[in-house]
Amino acid sequence: MSEARAAWMGLPREEHEFQFNPQRAFPDFKDAQEKRTAANAKARSSLAPHLDLPYGEHKLRRLDIFPTMSAERAAPVHIFVHGGYWRAQDKENFAFVATELVRCGITTVVVNYELCPGSTLDLVADSALAAIEWASQHVAEYGGDPRRISLLGHSAGAHLCAVGLSADWRARGIDPSFIRGAVLVSGIFDPAPAMHTTVNADLHLTPEIVARHDVERRVLTVDCPVSVFAGGLEPWMWIDQSFRYSHHLHRQGRDPEVLVQPGYTHFDILDQYLDAESPLLRAVLRMAAR
Repeated sequence: MSEARAAWMGLPREEHEFQFNPQRAFPDFKDAQEKRTAANAKARSSLAPHLDLPYGEHKLRRLDIFPTMSAERAAPVHIFVHGGYWRAQDKENFAFVATELVRCGITTVVVNYELCPGSTLDLVADSALAAIEWASQHVAEYGGDPRRISLLGHSAGAHLCAVGLSADWRARGIDPSFIRGAVLVSGIFDPAPAMHTTVNADLHLTPEIVARHDVERRVLTVDCPVSVFAGGLEPWMWIDQSFRYSHHLHRQGRDPEVLVQPGYTHFDILDQYLDAESPLLRAVLRMAAR
């Protein structure tokens, strides 16, 4: 851990920005989102979703539920937590993740959460946990099984799902076994490098905030399978975060799957949600089947 940190701390400013700011590494980052516009519109118009359900007072504490069409039994539930470096993006841009999952009988929840700079990372993380908790308490009303919930987070969303894997669920009155599996995609798990990028103009990270939200140092409270993905075209130090977090899982007796996928960038790796045979979607389906 200390060696990895020493390596990034010695980088020239521009190289550090390239390694730890995905928008700098992939200046055409908006293209991936634009290519999924039609898929998002189709999902929102054809899957009979329940949109903008509130799970708190803040305007961003909202989520969308895409229920399965089968009423035979309570469906497994998949919660998707978007990226955006804790400062950007909206659930509306990720409705497409529900398309194949609903077809496979999985109720899908796509969440918004508070964003910097309007909120601190403390509140960003708190709102993500609140969304997961709300889903566990209310998804049965939409045909989902509250005891069979899997998580997927992308980029900053992977960090927030890792927060969920180390949350004190019992203090919230919840048995942590409701989380059956997690898929963490192109994640950032230690916020410290972000503090030294231009992104911090929005994040306002401090050493104290970083220490509170470094999930590489948190004790896991959820014992479930974890799959860790990264795109092979991502900068090495961004990919290395996935290996470091996987090492953290190993140190606590877990056995994570780790897959670096050649040909994918930080932004188009989520296209695999639209391909039922893709490694990422197969991992999600395995988690949901538990």
